[in-house]
Amino acid sequence: MELLDAAMTFAIAAHSGAVRKGDGTPAILHAMEAAVIAATLTDDREVLAAAVLHDTVEDTGADLEEIRARFGDRVASLVGTETEDKMRHLPPDRSWRARKEAAIARLEAEEDPGAAMVTLGDKLSNLRALYRRKEEKGAAMWDCFHQKDPEQHHWYYRTLAQVLLPLAETAAWREYDWLIRRVFDED
Repeated sequence: MELLDAAMTFAIAAHSGAVRKGDGTPAILHAMEAAVIAATLTDDREVLAAAVLHDTVEDTGADLEEIRARFGDRVASLVGTETEDKMRHLPPDRSWRARKEAAIARLEAEEDPGAAMVTLGDKLSNLRALYRRKEEKGAAMWDCFHQKDPEQHHWYYRTLAQVLLPLAETAAWREYDWLIRRVFDED
């Protein structure tokens, strides 16, 4: 089976029945949207496979060794860069900032440009969902998150925009920047 087909099949099975926080949409739709966004940036099948798999380790029963065995070292490395350590020894609201700082540091340290593409796919998909929720719920949109302070989310997404500046000439990065301004009332 072709790498991307195999990754999609694996992600569909791994995310079966899971829904997204806040809007209850099937989690697999976010994974697929992240891959579609990444496909506007590259045709590299390993990057696209990593984009569709980016939440499997963090949010399902899969682990990085399984990803490595099935999809290879590079895909596993890209998924690993995008996988947050949940710091389960702390309550999620207390670990939020540390988890986000660690995610930013991992991305900054990553030499493979594919990691930025996977991250942009993931975070642009997230911002699209936040924008829709803001239109529907206003400030109440933050109630479903462990971190309820929108300024903390603003800091995170804007900091990532800076890290992702090598992609600033792409339509995906420009949409990402536009959505940050709309979701967090920068304009």
